Amino acid sequence: MRYLPHTAEDRADMLRAIGAAHIDELFRDVPEDKLLKALPELPGHKSELDVGRQMRALAAKNRAAGEGPFFLGAGAYHHHVPASVDHIIQRSEFLTSYTPYQPEISQGTLQTLFEFQTQVCELTGMEVANASMYDGSTATGEAVLMACRLTRREKAVLSGGLHPQYREVVETLALMEDDECLCLPPDPRGTEDILADIDDETACVVVQSPSFYGQLIDLKPIAERCRQKGALLVAVFTEAVALGLIEPPGAAGADIVVGEGQSLGNALNFGGPYVGLFATRQKFIRQMPGRLCGQTHDKDGKRGFVLTLNTREQHIRRDKATSNICTNSGLCALAFTAHMTLLGAKGLTALARANHAKACRLADLLAAVPGVEVLNEAFFNEFTIRLPGDAAEIAEKLAGEGILAGLPVSRLEPGCGLDDLLLVCATETASEEDMESFADALRRALA
Repeated sequence: MRYLPHTAEDRADMLRAIGAAHIDELFRDVPEDKLLKALPELPGHKSELDVGRQMRALAAKNRAAGEGPFFLGAGAYHHHVPASVDHIIQRSEFLTSYTPYQPEISQGTLQTLFEFQTQVCELTGMEVANASMYDGSTATGEAVLMACRLTRREKAVLSGGLHPQYREVVETLALMEDDECLCLPPDPRGTEDILADIDDETACVVVQSPSFYGQLIDLKPIAERCRQKGALLVAVFTEAVALGLIEPPGAAGADIVVGEGQSLGNALNFGGPYVGLFATRQKFIRQMPGRLCGQTHDKDGKRGFVLTLNTREQHIRRDKATSNICTNSGLCALAFTAHMTLLGAKGLTALARANHAKACRLADLLAAVPGVEVLNEAFFNEFTIRLPGDAAEIAEKLAGEGILAGLPVSRLEPGCGLDDLLLVCATETASEEDMESFADALRRALA
């Protein structure tokens, strides 16, 4: 076959060399229910013209976030991205070679990554940050692996307020390392007693604030308990804009801070690509995954930038690599840095305040709808409401009116008795008209 140059004998030789009797053994870590039993039913051969026409028809069914009232969040947020960001990321001095291994021709890329790291440190209150990761979920998984290496322990305690998809990524990576995950039950009200589960065997505690349910969590007592037991606190966030208003996790005692940076500079893009943020303390820097850009001077004393730490699997120290992450989200990190630079510290705080004000207004409107209960006493721009009925069905009714009302919690936490919970988010993009339309439509749906 044209695109399979190896013969049956070649493949048999390779399987014999690695000690596998059949190719199926290479996929034994994939759960049985995730494997296809037969080839999928795909359309037959079509011309390029027909394929293009069919794909455009499918794309036309999509609806962008800005096309109507939009109150979805849950780790991917609809923010305004200034047009200047798109202009900046296309400038040739920044959009240079993909891999900046030759610093003499990649100064633009290296400088933006260095500035990106600096901004992440300022946001999180930490001492060092790497040059980005794939997204918030994989950054969280890498943080747990790093904590297990540092403490030489194998148990991670995951808060019930951690994003369910982040939890699943952590569990998958931990499984490959034979690490243990203690996952606490879902915590919509932010009342779990996580301190009771931190013992002498704990490598790290993973806590998200604002939580998946929008609850603001006090990290200080958790950090203190971790210190007493020799564990590390991994603080997680999914909404980077929140760090413009709430206390940085580093100031609360976190040892590793990870999260999603999509909110700044990066549109929703129907699910990606996004950019993972990862920061820690200076003493842990050599166990930090990915790569790090540093500032230096050339032989003439001029300021310059280089890759400083690169213990990645494809480099010469691959046998000592801290992670098998193969790249960084360079373009998304560049967009993040451009947006952050345009905002500045005062601009970020103003944006955060606008988000909080919008969410407070929406919470008041929804709480006035008969049968609706707002579960949060405090939140940033996202909160959870309890409805007198199935939240997924109600959300579908509102979608039929052109209102994307939020995320039914049951979609990510099925079978947990949370079918009546709806996760709602309001950013600076939500207008007063949008919020009133949401409240009115919800009132009609519940009538």
